[in-house]
Amino acid sequence: MTGRSRSAHPSADLLAPLAPERESLGPGATLLHGFAAGDAGGLVRDIEAIAAVSPFRRMQTPGGGRMSVAMTSCGFGWVTDRRGYRYDAIDPETGRPWPPIPESFLALARRAADVGGFEAFTPDACLINRYEPSAKMGLHQDKDERDFGQPIVSVSLGVPAVFLWGGARRSDRPRKIEVASGDVVVWGGASRLIFHGVAPLADRFDRVTGNARFNLTFRRAR
Repeated sequence: MTGRSRSAHPSADLLAPLAPERESLGPGATLLHGFAAGDAGGLVRDIEAIAAVSPFRRMQTPGGGRMSVAMTSCGFGWVTDRRGYRYDAIDPETGRPWPPIPESFLALARRAADVGGFEAFTPDACLINRYEPSAKMGLHQDKDERDFGQPIVSVSLGVPAVFLWGGARRSDRPRKIEVASGDVVVWGGASRLIFHGVAPLADRFDRVTGNARFNLTFRRAR
């Protein structure tokens, strides 16, 4: 982990923005502490606008169960049902295209990817997960995308969560990392197919999101 950058000129520190505090999670994987903290209110308003068009829903897994996390998307949407996992341009619940990715989302994803070492990232899919108390995400790989050369950018908003950062196999014991509102994790390269997940969300309160946590996950799906 590196400290916050400082200018050699004292007066410049009053004008220059602080660099994000970075924590390496492994080769090609970086946690950017507080990177999106100043954008949280606007991002949540954009989420609400997306959900007004394509509502949150608890999707069915191929095995027939229901996810504890409520989901929606913008750009290409990620879908799970009895037929399996896939991306689709059409929201199956509304029969209409998923909402476009807001420019605020795209700008954030590009900036974070660049700081994380992945230049020229242009996502075409953003999965939006809403966690409420006890909701969780089991260990999994993001492998429904066509190009594994593109990174994943994951933005946390609202109630803090315990991010599970595993290994190349599901059986590898994961690290438990607390992510706060505004934290962003970027991973790709040798870490692109790492197993990861989220532990059950604690019943806590955030002034912007109440007792919920939102997670924006940007990908290049097509």
